[in-house]
Amino acid sequence: MSKIIAAAALAASLTAAPAAFAGDWSLAIHGGAGVINRGSLTPEKDAAYRAGLDEALKAGSAVLDKGGSSLDAVEAAVKVLEDNPLFNAGRGAVFTADGKNELDASIMDGATLKAGAVAGVTRTKHPISLARTVMEKSPHVMLAREGADKFSLEQGLEQVDPSYFRTEERWKQLEAWRAKQKAALDPTHLYGTVGAVAIDAKGHLAAATSTGGMVGKKWGRIGDSPIIGAGTYAQDGVCAVSATGSGEYFIRTSAAHQVCARIAWKGEDLKTAGDATIKAIGDIGGDGGMITMNAKGDVAFPMNSSGMYRGWATAKGRGTAIYADEGK
Repeated sequence: MSKIIAAAALAASLTAAPAAFAGDWSLAIHGGAGVINRGSLTPEKDAAYRAGLDEALKAGSAVLDKGGSSLDAVEAAVKVLEDNPLFNAGRGAVFTADGKNELDASIMDGATLKAGAVAGVTRTKHPISLARTVMEKSPHVMLAREGADKFSLEQGLEQVDPSYFRTEERWKQLEAWRAKQKAALDPTHLYGTVGAVAIDAKGHLAAATSTGGMVGKKWGRIGDSPIIGAGTYAQDGVCAVSATGSGEYFIRTSAAHQVCARIAWKGEDLKTAGDATIKAIGDIGGDGGMITMNAKGDVAFPMNSSGMYRGWATAKGRGTAIYADEGK
């Protein structure tokens, strides 16, 4: 009987809103990190990135402002970023060494600790929606490549021809990579992953991440974005995280989960936990950034790159930033 009571208590703790939460929703997004120094973007490109971020913030905010769930909000925000060819996710994803677009995504519900992820998807218009479908319509957490594509078709998600994801800018990056046999990403958009974290009016947290991976990736390479605990993590009462950066290093440090573990187990505040995790990544040679949110809806953007495309919103307003020394 004691085991039954303990299990019931755990379930209640996962679904109950944190006592400290005031009932105000909050949202944060990112569109990748990299060497983004002031003056490295033209005024037109700067404005275009901010407009794209703002559009995603509007989509997620519209869900939360109507009392919708954090899970719906992060999916809505990421779908907008997947549709924007400026960002390396969905349409506008980078090419593999074989000249293909292979898409990864993950999503996590902080209220239940349920999660879904896909890797190497080639025909689903919105990989983040497929990740959520894996979470809700299958007994699994991650599906990959042909199996994920087949599952998407069976579940009736919107399909597109693989050519839909192609953009000329990304193709030129692949050609440059092939000529030099090294990564030829625009240095102002080195890690083009997109992501979102949110807390809804009930105090439930969620996180989502989507990416096209690295230009010229080989052998079915998979980074941190679809890996729960590395690129994405959410737990009610603790925190929600979406990461962008050199994925292998985020995997090796369990970066997204590490932030939450530092808060839950060491009592660190959000900024301290995020900064310490980024330092741990940097100590072994990695770089990038994260969007992090605690159980009160506070937001922090730890990074060791010179910039990260990012934005935040509450019922009181919203904002965007690009450079490391700007905004939040």
